[in-house]
Amino acid sequence: MDVTLRIATRGSPLALAQAREVAARLAAAHGPRDGASEILVLKTTGDRILDRPLSEAGGKGLFTKEIEEALIDGRADIAVHSAKDVPTWLPDGLVLSAVLEREDVRDAFVSRIAGCLEELPAGAMVGTASLRRQALVRRLRPDLKVVSLRGNVQTRLSKLEAGEVQATLLALAGLKRLGAAHAATALFDPEAFPPALGQGAIAIETRADDAATNRLVAAIDHPPTAAALACERAFLAVLDGSCRTPIAGHARIRDGVLAFRGLVLSPDGQTAFEAEACGAPSEAEAIGRRAGEDIIGRAGEEFLEALRAAT
Repeated sequence: MDVTLRIATRGSPLALAQAREVAARLAAAHGPRDGASEILVLKTTGDRILDRPLSEAGGKGLFTKEIEEALIDGRADIAVHSAKDVPTWLPDGLVLSAVLEREDVRDAFVSRIAGCLEELPAGAMVGTASLRRQALVRRLRPDLKVVSLRGNVQTRLSKLEAGEVQATLLALAGLKRLGAAHAATALFDPEAFPPALGQGAIAIETRADDAATNRLVAAIDHPPTAAALACERAFLAVLDGSCRTPIAGHARIRDGVLAFRGLVLSPDGQTAFEAEACGAPSEAEAIGRRAGEDIIGRAGEEFLEALRAAT
């Protein structure tokens, strides 16, 4: 196959770093001819809307809409996303065809006045646009003021330096991919502060009927990460999850067993429902669905509907 693959991505430094990683892996797997690629940078609606939370603007699909349109109309062959940004349901004809090996899933605490969340003074402002992070911070430190902070990694760090907030939270995986892991003041224990579903994973989306591209992409897929992501996305689907609901969870494979832990919180962090499930990696989606159904059974649809209405 002597064709250059067109890789669609957002234009932020992190998105470009992820697209370049995919390009490098394709070249390593297939050589400079069959693995040749070029990057197509697209500005998404989510990149344009910075004056209000995503939950008010229409959800995390705002970061993928224009990129998926490029796939559908043939301008691109591959789309590269942060897996946590991919909507629960994909447009007809598109599939997640590969996932790269997952980076560290932990969240990083970044501050210039405190060594960790526990050390922040009462009333300090913590900036994050993530409803999950907001709810978890309020759960651990209800005395803090949590405010929305939008923008890419560099923008949020700049706002922190300018004193707009006293602390912010970022995905360690993103910091690592940007060569900025040193910016982290402290790291959260994922048991106490569980990550976003899909956090740390790079997802590759393609057209389902593009057999040639899917064959090339399959060579860089990491099956354990793919199984973990399938489990987490199944959990999200059962709960009708989007960026409008504070949801966290993490699936991982150890000794041949996939173990998942999921969490749904109220926006103030004071009410939470947790579920755990495990099984064979081949049953990843069933494991995620089982955990989601467990939470619905205990929390009730009314609780979940109240969450959606509140956010």
